[in-house]
Formats: sequence, C-alpha cells, structure tokens
Amino acid sequence: MKIIKHYYDADDSWVEHYAAQIGGKIEGNFIRLPEESQSGTRYFLDCGDGILAYYINVEYKRNYQLIQQNLNQDFVGFYYNLTEGEASVNTDFLLYNVGRWNYNLAVIDGSLESEYNVKKGSKTFALCIFIKKSMLKTFTQKNNIVIQNIDAILDPKENTMVRFDRISSESFHILSDLRKLEVGGAIFDLHLKGTVHLLISNYLKKLATKKILIQTVNKRDLDHIIAIQMYLIKHIKDNFPSISQMAKMSGMSESKFKNLFKKITGNTANVFFMENKLLLAKELLETKQLTISQISDELNFTNNSYFASKFKDHFGLSPKAFYKQL
Repeated sequence: MKIIKHYYDADDSWVEHYAAQIGGKIEGNFIRLPEESQSGTRYFLDCGDGILAYYINVEYKRNYQLIQQNLNQDFVGFYYNLTEGEASVNTDFLLYNVGRWNYNLAVIDGSLESEYNVKKGSKTFALCIFIKKSMLKTFTQKNNIVIQNIDAILDPKENTMVRFDRISSESFHILSDLRKLEVGGAIFDLHLKGTVHLLISNYLKKLATKKILIQTVNKRDLDHIIAIQMYLIKHIKDNFPSISQMAKMSGMSESKFKNLFKKITGNTANVFFMENKLLLAKELLETKQLTISQISDELNFTNNSYFASKFKDHFGLSPKAFYKQL
C-alpha cells in the first residue's frame, strides 16, 4: 500500500507538495502520475473568490492510503465522490465506505483530519471544492441565500462544519454532464467554474431550509455518530432501533446523540433511516426482480399501504406508478 501524507487548501498552495508526495508532476493545471500507479485525470483550477476545484477521474493500479492533515484550517471542503469499487474513510474508531452507492457527499471542516483508503482496481470520479470560510458568507450574499447565524456557523470557536450525506439527483446530473466534457482548456474551465458555483449554491440553499446546530464537534463524537449511521445502513431492512439504544452504543446522553446526529446528517435518526430505506426500495423496484408487496415485506414496512404512502411522500409518486415508468 502506498501511504501519502498531504494537505488541502482553498488556493493552489497544496498542489506542488501533493504532487511530490503522490509521485507525480504538475503540467499546467494537470497533476500527471505514472501509468503504473493510476491512470486517468487529475485537474485543479482556481475558480476565484477564494474557491479552488479539484477534479479527479482515475483508476487506481495499487492500494492507496491518503492521510489529510491540513496546515491551514480556514476553509471547508465539499467532497462529491462517485467512486465505483472499494473506497473508505478511516479514523481512529471506525471504517466507513464512501462512493457512488454509499456516502457520496461530505462537507468537512479544514480543522478535521481524515484518512482516505482506496483499493486497486477502483475507479474514482470526484469533484473536491475548497472554499475559504470567510468567502462562504460573501457567496451567500451574492446569491441571495439567507442562512441564520451564518457568523456563528463560520466561527471555529463556536462551530465545526461537518456533514455526511448523499448528493441530490440534481447535483448527480450536474456532475454527470461535467464528466462528459474533455478536460482542460477555456471551455472546460468555464463549465467547471459553473458546476462549482451550482453545487455550492444548491447545498447552501438546502442548508438554509434547516435549523443548524451551532456546536463544535470533536473527532471521537463525530466517529461515533458516523458509526451509528453505518449501523443503520447495515440494518436498513430491519425495524428502526430505539434512540436510547443508539445513544448507549455511542456513549452519549439521548439529547446529545439526537443533537449531534441531526447536525452531522441534517436529519433526525428516524428520518435518516426512513430515507435510506426508501432509496433501497427504489433501487429494488428498478431491478424488477421483486414485486411491490415483496419489497414491502423485505424492508419490514408495516403493510403495503404504509409503504406506498411513504414512497409517494418522498418521491412524488406511488411505487406502482414508479414501476410503470421504468
């Protein structure tokens, strides 16, 4: 396994060090690596206004562990990760999968450390967006996005910005359109900048509709909440466990667990569990291997009517109507 220690930032100050650590070289805005280690494209672009984009579309030819320890903590990273294969984030307490079918959007404060592990043969398509915290407020003002307590949210003494989530369908299609373009040159740069601004805007608009918990998060608590998320995903076909059970597993009081879970995921544990259960139901419908009734039973819904009601509330049409559209 190749172990890389590196850092990111909201400007290109990290690029030269990163390229040297990973065994590559810089050619214009490209980071070129030897074909025997990984093939594909790595491209970085200063998008102005304290924003830097890092575009990755590669296939790994060996196992990698990338340890991120940032020198400057005054930025936030938006990581849209559509890896197909084996990729995970490793911390002191747990290991959790990332990629197209798992967590594919992470918003991580520059103050937090992480380790990214990816296996040989995995294919990664990702867009990493780094933005200075001071520019996030400016971005919201320019785009008429009103977020309550924005100053407290961006103050590292009061709050840690962190969220692990799934990307929206709209964001997925925006990324898919970008992926079709040839990388490099003025036209691509224009599309990349537009994509970056759209993705940040979409996320902040979503954030503006939610009540944000102002709270610093230490690494141990973050890892325990993510462990519970993975526990819920692993047991997604079962019934929802009790809050007291999950709080006990996390070593927290029930109130602290509920607050932190909502801060990190944007939803209560119950809503998180149901949304992921419905996403699995949708994927099962798309395979056309099970009937609607069988899927309802498989995922432990109380009855078919309850399943149909929750599905329609979430996706805007009933399972039967969705199945007919396939």
